[in-house]
Amino acid sequence: MSNEEIIIQGPNIAHGAEAATDHHGHEHHEQHFIWKYIFSQDHKIISKQFLFTGIFWAIVGAMFSVFFRFQLGFPDSTFPIMEKVLGDWAKGGKISPEFYYALVTMHGTILVFFVLTAGLSGTFANLLIPLQIGARDMASPFLNMLSYWFFFLSGCIMFVSLFVETGPAAGGWTSYPPLSALKEASLGSGIGMDLWIISMATFVVSSLLGGLNYIATILNMRTRGMTMTRMPLTVWALFFTAILGVLSFPVLFSGLILLLFDRNMGTSFYLSEIFIGGKALPHIGGSAILYQHLFWFLGHPEVYIIMLPGMGMASEILSCNSRKPIFGYFAMIISLIGITVLAFVVWAHHMFVTGMSPFLGSIFVLLTLLIAVPSAVKVFNWITTMWRGNLRFTVGMLFAMGFVSLFISGGLTGLFLGNSALDIHLHDTYFVVAHFHIVMGVSAFFGMFAGIYHWYPKMFGRFMNNTLGYIHFFITFAGAYLIFWPMHYEGLAGMPRRYYDYSAWESFKSFQGLNAFISIVALIVFLTQIMFVINFVASIFRGRKVLNSNPWSSPTLEWTTPTIVPPHGNWHGEIPEVHRWPYDYKDDGNGNDFIPQTRPLAPGEESH
Repeated sequence: MSNEEIIIQGPNIAHGAEAATDHHGHEHHEQHFIWKYIFSQDHKIISKQFLFTGIFWAIVGAMFSVFFRFQLGFPDSTFPIMEKVLGDWAKGGKISPEFYYALVTMHGTILVFFVLTAGLSGTFANLLIPLQIGARDMASPFLNMLSYWFFFLSGCIMFVSLFVETGPAAGGWTSYPPLSALKEASLGSGIGMDLWIISMATFVVSSLLGGLNYIATILNMRTRGMTMTRMPLTVWALFFTAILGVLSFPVLFSGLILLLFDRNMGTSFYLSEIFIGGKALPHIGGSAILYQHLFWFLGHPEVYIIMLPGMGMASEILSCNSRKPIFGYFAMIISLIGITVLAFVVWAHHMFVTGMSPFLGSIFVLLTLLIAVPSAVKVFNWITTMWRGNLRFTVGMLFAMGFVSLFISGGLTGLFLGNSALDIHLHDTYFVVAHFHIVMGVSAFFGMFAGIYHWYPKMFGRFMNNTLGYIHFFITFAGAYLIFWPMHYEGLAGMPRRYYDYSAWESFKSFQGLNAFISIVALIVFLTQIMFVINFVASIFRGRKVLNSNPWSSPTLEWTTPTIVPPHGNWHGEIPEVHRWPYDYKDDGNGNDFIPQTRPLAPGEESH
């Protein structure tokens, strides 16, 4: 069946060519505020809900990191403000050892899942997929709404866990057993850990509802002429992100349910021969390594669930602001496919120190190093796209370039950790902290910031303040390297991660000045992000209005809507038909350097 037949004959007829007659009803019907903005089924409103919620959690997660960084940077000092914020967990202005690990756990969980998974994919998949492929909305707007509210519920449960008497979960963001499987193991193994597991299980439901919707929308809801090879790379990246999530998140869900059973029902999936105070517990036959396999089968695809949206948006923004077609469009798609496939077969490189068979380890070394090939293809194509381009250094463009820089430098350090022999020395050191924060954390944030600055006019009809945007970029970019690059040297010197206080070790005292420097820079970068949030919120009401419906002169379909902020349904009347690929940057004969996807091909002109 052709794409056109799917559009006309599919069950969601309002998304196809006959939408003109079906759309006016909900466009002119006045909705109550609650149904229009809170329980909305409009993909653009849901996108904003994900974004606002993600920003809230980003502030919380980053604030936690500032608290524990000051413990690491100034272990002998006290900070009264921490007692005011954290209460009994920071008596006398000093974080307790138990709560330190809880802060590290919640920081990792919040930023990896709530911000860089739901906040990033939820925002831009909802905003861009229907607009860039020419659809009225998602395949199932109701399930789309549910995906946000399951995420919101997950966040509420996690937030409640911060206030229970024994404290939030304190087993690391990976929550390895036996620490996470035995309630008596520590204060952070109590009710806070149960709430963490329930919250994460709810989060998986949200991710699955969203991912299935994104896949169904891309495959079935494209407008006339929008073949798969005419889709922007943003949509391709979000498509593979959704596939990764749908195939890997259920494995984490099963691992969490088994962990809940071990904690509350006396099972022994992950426990065996455990002694507490010299007394043997009645657990036998389980394996903590099983949990690691289940967790990392999601955990490594999770790296690319976080990275792929940034890759897609960087491709779009770099091409647009270089005023050049993306270099190697098909190579970029093939590299996305390669990354998606390889992401599923490299999970055990996180487990080289678990006593894995050296032969099995060598297989995962090979597969891990192999994933550098499609990653390198993307890097070369981004650089070649910018080469000799007519560059416009918008704030979004700078963050996209920063994304490429961080992806390169962070990815190169992964070559060390991908080697099983070197990983044995580096695994539990600050080298790993530096590597995954640069390649997965900060670079993904740069992709997110690039997308926010670039598509902010589409979301709110206004521009963010450019001066504040440039300050935001330069401080964040410099701060990212000043915070995490020195950690590589600490790791090479053997400095272990997860320790509360290094002052007791003579060999690590020499790093105290460096740790203090890192903590100060972390505070400056955190305050810069607060400035970004102020700019973001203030610009909604006071930002410079967008007078041109296509402010970046981009060929893609989202800029063809009748108003810069489109109504529910996106287009009045019939959805535009697509005739060409999304990167047609060339002279159109009328003084413009781009040709919209909707312009028919001229006689003798070939389509890409």
